[in-house]
Amino acid sequence: MKTIERYVFGSFLSSFLLAFLVLSFVLTIGLMVQIVGFILDGVSASLIGRFALVSFPETMQWTMPLALLVSSVLVFSRMSADSEIAAMRACGINLLTVMRWPIAFSFVCVVLGLFINNEVVPRGHEVRRGLKNMVSVGTAIDLLEPGHIIDDFPKMKLYFGAKEGNWLHDIVVMDYSQKVDRMITASKALVTSDGKDIKLDLYQMTVDPLDADHPTMARASRFPYVVTNAIKEVKYSKKDKDLDFGDILAKIALQKKLVAAAQGKSKVKGSEKNYRKRDLSKTKTELSKRFVFAMASFCFVLVGVPLGIKAQRRESSIGMAISLAVALGYYLVVILMLSAQKNFAIHPEMLIWLPVPACFALAGYLIPKNL
Repeated sequence: MKTIERYVFGSFLSSFLLAFLVLSFVLTIGLMVQIVGFILDGVSASLIGRFALVSFPETMQWTMPLALLVSSVLVFSRMSADSEIAAMRACGINLLTVMRWPIAFSFVCVVLGLFINNEVVPRGHEVRRGLKNMVSVGTAIDLLEPGHIIDDFPKMKLYFGAKEGNWLHDIVVMDYSQKVDRMITASKALVTSDGKDIKLDLYQMTVDPLDADHPTMARASRFPYVVTNAIKEVKYSKKDKDLDFGDILAKIALQKKLVAAAQGKSKVKGSEKNYRKRDLSKTKTELSKRFVFAMASFCFVLVGVPLGIKAQRRESSIGMAISLAVALGYYLVVILMLSAQKNFAIHPEMLIWLPVPACFALAGYLIPKNL
């Protein structure tokens, strides 16, 4: 690596790392708010750590390409404004020479992005949804809000005036689980969970009536009350975004067979044929999205460098505006095709690739003008 190439790549790499850290922080604000909520709810540190660990890689499919675009525009716009690009041209150094190592680094990011999008993020989706379910089961007390009648539990309604940690105060329970309807009151109760059940350890309680055989009011200083099956654990079936590369290819192969079988049978209704095609289109679009997201790293460097050279004055503001416009156009097409992924007639799995040749065409126009 020559001195000039080392200088350019060093500036590019340092800008990339800074942009990556800033963008990662911005895109994980929502995640951090969620984690803070879990901490305040008393969720265990191990669950919170696992939740954060599987959630962060998903942001990298956005932050890596955007950081490459921002660093490309800012570094080369600064060099252009400081006349360093002009000095390189005077010494016979063209744009392709100084672009060599940033482009090579973008290829590394493409490979890393493919691995993240096809292996890490899908597993993270599934693990994170499972952890959310575990969190909801482990913090059943959070389902209870003071000052409202809660009728989400089977065969009962619950009201309480205040809550302090796992303690509820001024409790009224309408119990419909017996042969007769009962009203239970208590001054306070300790709430715990046992599997899918919620346990209320009632203090200074009254029940009216006691039961069908004793239609009178009864009192007790302490009484355990169990709400069975109050917490219903949701079981998720794997979606396309939860499948790794091998699984999604296997699903596409199976769907193609189902589509061919449906088309070969005259007795199969047209609605079922369309359903098979929509399902195939959706899965293929998900796979294409992963490759397009990874290719953004290469496309953004290829376009960002010559665009940055053209932004000679006020490089920071112009560079950020250019970065925003390029990224917005790129991801807007991807989002539009994802929203139309069930419309198999327009082949969204192919149209989602449009930003990639568009970036190649723009780079093919800009780079020769800056050699």
